[in-house]
Amino acid sequence: MSVQDKVIRIIAEQAVLEPSDVSADSTLESLGIDSLGLVESIFAIEEEFDISIPFNANEPEKSEFDITNVASIVAGIEKLVAEQQG
Repeated sequence: MSVQDKVIRIIAEQAVLEPSDVSADSTLESLGIDSLGLVESIFAIEEEFDISIPFNANEPEKSEFDITNVASIVAGIEKLVAEQQG
């Protein structure tokens, strides 16, 4: 399963949707994920990939991690995984 497939599965679970309802250009807001759902998604992603995401839940707009849409989240995770495998 690719990074994108895993991320979509996690985000779909948080949004109570089917993975097929989540696309790369979907925003978390458009999927109905609120700030708590975002934090839960981040934790689930960190656990799935054994990484630490540089994300400040109190000030998400100031975080280094881009959560603009699913594609940007996937790109950020791929970068973190690559750095970890270094």
